[in-house]
Amino acid sequence: MIKWAPLGLLVLLEVGYPLVSGPARAVLVAATVLVGFFWVLASAGAKLAVVIVVLGGFAVEALGVATGRPFGVYSYSDALGPRLLGVPVVIPFAWAWMAYPAWLAAGRLATNRLARVPLAALGLAAWDLFLDPQMVAEHYWTWQNPHPALPGVPGVPIGNYLGWLGVALVLMTIVSFVDKPIADDRPLLALYLWTYASSILAHAAFLGLPGSAAWGALGMGLVAMPLIARLLVPR
Repeated sequence: MIKWAPLGLLVLLEVGYPLVSGPARAVLVAATVLVGFFWVLASAGAKLAVVIVVLGGFAVEALGVATGRPFGVYSYSDALGPRLLGVPVVIPFAWAWMAYPAWLAAGRLATNRLARVPLAALGLAAWDLFLDPQMVAEHYWTWQNPHPALPGVPGVPIGNYLGWLGVALVLMTIVSFVDKPIADDRPLLALYLWTYASSILAHAAFLGLPGSAAWGALGMGLVAMPLIARLLVPR
């Protein structure tokens, strides 16, 4: 049961998010990311895989803030705490928090690298269909030119999602060469599916973001729904 305990803590933190506002929300964001990250790090088959995602996430965020590539020209506010090279220190840990569960989810759906890498990249990049609209609504970061945007999701340019997919493909390719199997992937698969389901509910019912609820349900569902089917009807 101990290995499932972090999921319970994450659920409590995320349930609290719609119930607070202002600086308290930013604190909950940081706490959620760090709890998720350390849980993923402790569970990973190869710690190096998680470290690579953190370092890669930071590098690409720093590049993005400095040059506008590959996500478009954007900048962070001070709300998420200390920054390094313009990037809140907590942000790279968020990449790893969801990247590794996405990698495990893809592993349940594909056995060879050529199929698993793009599935994992899709599973990670599609999470951003929830993440960026939510964080932009809180003014944690903003784009200089958020056009063109997905219908019903203002404030986030479509190019940002394409940038995420490209970066995710590179990161997952590297992870595919360094990661090792883990004894029990179910807790982190539950994290992935909880993130999917809770994001749909939160965006649709509590955060006033029906557009991102719909796009996220569709995009992340391309991995989450087959994963559910696979878990319910194992091979």
